[in-house]
Amino acid sequence: MASRRSRLIQRREAVGHTQESLAEALDVDRTTVGRWESGRGAPQPWMRPKLARALRLSVDRLAELLAAPSAAVEAVPPSSTVGEASPRVPARRTDHDHDLVSAVAAESAESALFLRFASASNVDDTLLEQIDADIARLAADYVSKPVSELLHDIGALRRGVFDLLRGRQHPHQTSHLYLQAGRLCGLATHVALDLGQYTAAATHSRTAWRCAESAGHNGLRAWIRSVQSLIAYWRQDHRQAAELARAGLPYADSGTIAARLLSLEARATAALGDSTGALRAVEAAEAARSSVAAVDLPGVFTFPEAKQWTYAGTALLALGTREQVNRAVEASSRAIALYESGPQQEQSFGDLLAARLDLANAHLAHGDLDGVQEKLSVVLETAPDRRTASISSRLRALSTRLAEPSYAGSPLVLSLRESVGEACSRPALTNPPEMPQ
Repeated sequence: MASRRSRLIQRREAVGHTQESLAEALDVDRTTVGRWESGRGAPQPWMRPKLARALRLSVDRLAELLAAPSAAVEAVPPSSTVGEASPRVPARRTDHDHDLVSAVAAESAESALFLRFASASNVDDTLLEQIDADIARLAADYVSKPVSELLHDIGALRRGVFDLLRGRQHPHQTSHLYLQAGRLCGLATHVALDLGQYTAAATHSRTAWRCAESAGHNGLRAWIRSVQSLIAYWRQDHRQAAELARAGLPYADSGTIAARLLSLEARATAALGDSTGALRAVEAAEAARSSVAAVDLPGVFTFPEAKQWTYAGTALLALGTREQVNRAVEASSRAIALYESGPQQEQSFGDLLAARLDLANAHLAHGDLDGVQEKLSVVLETAPDRRTASISSRLRALSTRLAEPSYAGSPLVLSLRESVGEACSRPALTNPPEMPQ
């Protein structure tokens, strides 16, 4: 025992530790260190790596220093011999019993320290509730406010949640933080997508997916697949957009997410020219809408009926037949009516502009140039900072159609082309600096 004591003391003093400073470094009582040095008890296995670092030793070397010869076990007298009334009972070793009690007490103290370590957390329920409330507010504001007003808050809260994850918390709190981090990365994905920064959007979405996996949350998994489908669609990879929408359906176990994914599938398959698949997906989305029971998070995390009609209008318009174009006019008009009759804070600027551009294209398909001018004028009068990358993309596509030979010589078409070209040349939401990762 003296050997252990001297070696631990020598090593402690060699690295400049007093008994008090070593105890402080290990977050234990000074008396606990004293027991280790006196040979009455030893550090538990979970504490040994920390002690080894404090003494600047490897764990194996520390084990050698702690090794000590076992106390001699007093021989038990042999059984009684013939003629003896009873065997002799050895005298009690009072000092040995005291050492055993002290050692057990030291282990109990260390166990209590471990429990304190295990119960420590850098978050509490109040903080998690506040973060949930902040995410809900940002998601709701995202629908109707300019993205530029939300960039800072989304980025700051996302960094804050990841900083918390680097600390220590209970397992259920860690899972909740991963869910929050995934939702915030999803919002960051939306920001990058609306800015036209598709590479950054894809990066954010992969991080969001990893968070959803770590949280084990099907709703977030399904929603991230829907956003990834959006990225593929606006990258003109319509086949992947359809596949990603389908990949999210097995996770769509509540809320409006199934209707969202099916609507995305309809739009992507329509762009591929698959009329049968697109119409089937439109009908399936309507059926999914009718069975919605659970309540989603607000804003971009839910899929309102008005948005569903916006997507249906785009899908039907892409099919190109006169019948489907007429159905597209009905769908887009219904989307606009639903948005405009609802609360202003729930009116999606992007969806309203998209529906009006779809109506302009439908009028163009019917040769109704006055109708094109009427619907297009609302879009062109919108402030540039309300136009997302997808709206700018739709405007450029419309400009290309207006340049077709069949419209050559029309003064109205020429005027419309000039107006669209001017709108596309003005600074818009697609021009801010790259969003930080």
